[in-house]
Amino acid sequence: MTAWWIGLIVILAAVAYAAYRFACLECAPAGFLEFIILGIVPAVYLALMYLTLKSQSDDEKRR
Repeated sequence: MTAWWIGLIVILAAVAYAAYRFACLECAPAGFLEFIILGIVPAVYLALMYLTLKSQSDDEKRR
């Protein structure tokens, strides 16, 4: 589970940076990369976490 916590910290840092760039009026306009960081990356991370925890739960039920 340590890898998931590290991944979560990295994702939150990237989302915080992209959100700051959206809110910053002096920064360059948000591009496609910021939309990917704010939308797709967290969704993929949550889907992978769900699949991992579900698989782990299924394995424990079989024992």
